[in-house]
Amino acid sequence: MKVLYGIQGTGNGHISRAMDIIPCLAKKVDLDILVSGSQSGIELQYPIKYRKDGLSFIFGKKGGIDLAATLARLNPIQFFRDVKDLPVREYSLVISDFEPISAWSAKLGKVPSVSLSHQAAVLNKHAPKPEKKNLFGEFILKNYAPARNKAGFHFKSYGEGIYTPIIRQQIRRQEVKNENHITVYLPSYDDERLFEVLREFPDENWHVFSKYCHQEHSEETVHFNPLNSDLFTQSMAQGKAVICGAGFETPSEALFLGKKLLVVPMRNQYEQQCNARCLEELGVPVIKSFNRKALPEISKWLEIEQTLRIEYHDRTDSIVNAILSQI
Repeated sequence: MKVLYGIQGTGNGHISRAMDIIPCLAKKVDLDILVSGSQSGIELQYPIKYRKDGLSFIFGKKGGIDLAATLARLNPIQFFRDVKDLPVREYSLVISDFEPISAWSAKLGKVPSVSLSHQAAVLNKHAPKPEKKNLFGEFILKNYAPARNKAGFHFKSYGEGIYTPIIRQQIRRQEVKNENHITVYLPSYDDERLFEVLREFPDENWHVFSKYCHQEHSEETVHFNPLNSDLFTQSMAQGKAVICGAGFETPSEALFLGKKLLVVPMRNQYEQQCNARCLEELGVPVIKSFNRKALPEISKWLEIEQTLRIEYHDRTDSIVNAILSQI
């Protein structure tokens, strides 16, 4: 059976998850890979047959989506051309991890498709949502990468077809320590804004991983590092705490490692608002923004003991089998 696996390349989470899914798929089917999007700090270590621009949301520097940059990069004519030109009928199945070109090509070409993504789980009626309804956010999640069937990942299972996170083997193999540093990954904030806040806590040792940093350097007790998957993973596993956005993969990995966790959802990003609501229910502190106004909340978080650890079992192979059985 020939399968096309479409992977969203914006951010690092989708690529990270694919690292474990691809070997399982490749053992069972004739697999081709399509990646679209930008701003990933991780290179996929497998051959990519199709690499496209897709439809990317560009992270800003102040805690939200940069709408101007997103619109400037948008090329709907090229997107529709890519959807039309993709030879989707060569495949028995299209699997999309929130990747729009493969998803829309399968929909229009009437090829069986499965959405295998965190976004598919966020839409489940039992999954936590913010109190304030966001019709536009829900519309984007439903229509950005549509699929005939859905299988989703969430911090806990909220019903049939929702699986707990796939934790990378790289994370599972880490030696977990409790050294005296805090790992920070907030890609929608630039280094200047991060430093402005972190310098207010000189007793802490901060390890910041940033797409804006091109060379390792330190300012006071804040150590800036360029994005590097291996170094970031090691820092997170060996540190005492993690501050990150309310995405999916990094909070999941921090919970698996048993790290004290603080999350900062991106503004105007509905999926992250949903994730923050779920994490709050699990007992994870959430702050609305990472700026000087949040200093009291950050100070309070630094003082508390958080011992939440979730044992996410490795079910990647059984999930892949369940997906392929739908054909």
